[in-house]
Parts: sequence; structure tokens; C-alpha cells
Amino acid sequence: MAEDTSSHKMVTTNHRRSRTKFTEDQLKILINTFNQKPYPGYATKQKLALEINTEESRIQIWFQNRRARQRFQKRPEPETLDSSQIHGDQPGVEFQSREARRCRTAYSTSQLHTLIKAFAKNPYPGIDSREELAKEIGVPESRVQIWFQNRRSRLFLQRKREPVASLEQEEQNKIPEGPQ
Repeated sequence: MAEDTSSHKMVTTNHRRSRTKFTEDQLKILINTFNQKPYPGYATKQKLALEINTEESRIQIWFQNRRARQRFQKRPEPETLDSSQIHGDQPGVEFQSREARRCRTAYSTSQLHTLIKAFAKNPYPGIDSREELAKEIGVPESRVQIWFQNRRSRLFLQRKREPVASLEQEEQNKIPEGPQ
């Protein structure tokens, strides 16, 4: 925490996670796996994490970044797009089955209360805050990060819908004006 000397308030600083740096051997393993299967299942990512001695969440991010880089490098000219590319179909990409996915994280009432309270204080916590929260509620930091992303997304959608709902409410409350 850093102190703001002008207003004497305590301000928390948002620290970013330091960049994960893979060794040449680790990268060879990751690239080889990526070339075989660009969308690995949870079990594959867990196995890779053990093999190269890192967290599964770092493996997941590496694959996401690699796929994004590959899409960017292989992006065709706009005139050469065919209908399958326009609709987002990717030939040869198999989507993960339910068994290959991570189990859904179920939060207890007390865990949710802690997360909601933390979200109210700061919807964009830094790595330090997320790690502290994760330790407090007993889940991996990567799950806390995803919970905050999902919560921000839900809040954004709710705020986006509010003006429409308030306009509809006003329309319903209007008394039709007729001859009196």
C-alpha cells in the first residue's frame, strides 16, 4: 500500500504479475504440443504444467496468446475471405468435450461474500490482492481472476440493459392522454 500524502488516504496499488519466461526446452515442448493440438484439454494442460514445472493457468494463457498470434499472422486479405471464414468456422479445429474441460468452480456462500465485498472495494484487483483473496477463500488465484472478469462482464451487461429497462418502465407508467 502506498500513502497519498496530499489527502492522507491509503491507496492500494495494482501490481501486475511478472511476465512468465519459458526456457528454450519448455518452449520446444509447448510448441510441439501446440502444433499437434492448438486447443488442448484441461488434462493436457495439467500434464504440460507438471512436465515444464509451471502453473496450468500460465499454460492456458500461453496457448491463448499463441492462437491469437497465429490468427494474426495467417489473416488473409479481405477480398479472399470465403464464407466459412466470415462465419468464424475453423476447419480441422475440434472443440473440447465436456470431459476435457476444467470442472466448474463452485463457491460457498462465505467465499462469494468475500469475493463480492472485495469486488465492491476494487473491481480491478492486482495480482497481490488476488493472491491474498485466493489464500483467504482457498481457491487458486487463476479462479479468482476469472471470477473478477466474469463479474465485471456481468456488471457491464446489467448497466447496458438498465437504460432500456428504465425507458420501458416510464412507458408503462405513462397515462394515456385523451379528451378530458
